[in-house]
Amino acid sequence: MATTATEAAKAAPAEQANGNANGEQKTRHSEVGHKSLLKSDDLYQYILDTSVYPREPESMKELREITAKHPWNLMTTSADEGQFLNMLIKLIGAKKTMEIGVYTGYSLLATALALPEDGTILAMDINRENYELGLPCIEKAGVAHKIDFREGPALPVLDDLVADEKNHGSFDFVFVDADKDNYLNYHERLLKLVKLGGLIGYDNTLWNGSVVLPDDAPMRKYIRFYRDFVLVLNKALAADERVEICQLPVGDGVTLCRRVK
Repeated sequence: MATTATEAAKAAPAEQANGNANGEQKTRHSEVGHKSLLKSDDLYQYILDTSVYPREPESMKELREITAKHPWNLMTTSADEGQFLNMLIKLIGAKKTMEIGVYTGYSLLATALALPEDGTILAMDINRENYELGLPCIEKAGVAHKIDFREGPALPVLDDLVADEKNHGSFDFVFVDADKDNYLNYHERLLKLVKLGGLIGYDNTLWNGSVVLPDDAPMRKYIRFYRDFVLVLNKALAADERVEICQLPVGDGVTLCRRVK
């Protein structure tokens, strides 16, 4: 979850670990970046130990462990979601992709490893320092040449791409894990850039389960900050006839949008 709400991000790890005096639920699981919506911690650990960690590439494991030491590690993509993205890229045969929100690059590396040798990722994040933390792992994996990293807000880059018609319908897959208040702004632009039949993946669409909580329920500050944006996004995607959607309880919720118009 790479976000522009820096203050919220800085506060999140401490709240995630400790809860607060208002009775907010403490994080139940030791996994860094744990965003599983499963009620059973043991079941989630079983998935990790049985199906995820044994198949996790060494470069991704190393990056996951490096990220665990970062104070904002809450923002990372979970290991099971990284495995899902890697499989998804292979299943759809993606070659030209985009990622909005990179953080240290765990999901970026998962994508890069799945792409063919001549595959590409246009990657955008407001913080190059975080990206460079994971860059040695990406380079060691031999996939750095697939990545075109741009530091700064994504919207100006998207606007430049949309302005050139040769970019329309040219992307196979886009993964968005960034500022939730801009998801719908991204969506309108990405629908011009993704090909018919191409996919857009929006991360955090179940937002720690807060989407079903009453408005007066106790929530961590960063959860409450973005909750309404996520609710509006989910309603808009469900009504958007330009896409077919599938919302999955992987990680913190991933909604896949397949462009059909």
